[in-house]
Amino acid sequence: MKQKFFDLIINTKGQKLYEFTDQTIDWIKKNEFKNGVLNLNIQHTSASLIVQENADPDVQIDLINFFNKIAPMDNSLYTHTAEGKDDMPSHIKSSLTNNQITLSIKDGEIILGTWQGLYLFEHRLNSQSRKITFHFLGD
Repeated sequence: MKQKFFDLIINTKGQKLYEFTDQTIDWIKKNEFKNGVLNLNIQHTSASLIVQENADPDVQIDLINFFNKIAPMDNSLYTHTAEGKDDMPSHIKSSLTNNQITLSIKDGEIILGTWQGLYLFEHRLNSQSRKITFHFLGD
């Protein structure tokens, strides 16, 4: 049984989904992990992690539009407004999605569906530097 940690830094350029599936697969292969559990944790309250379709980019556009309707960027709706019009909506969006994802690793492969990918969902409008901590347990 082994345990390993890694921090992946993703520099975002505004509200968008940023796929990091390939970086995750590369890390698993580099470390020759066989079977176990990989926990991903984003250490921010205005961005999140999601597993989502990676075949049709229209899905990403629709997700962003949907979440913008749920949590509009309108400071008249919120008490917490000190950090800009996108801050409180970003907190709402991250509370509705995930700050952690746990994935199974079997025979050196992440168990994901055919069209599934791993994404950092950036909710802020401006560029950010985001850290995702990887924690593997297994062999």
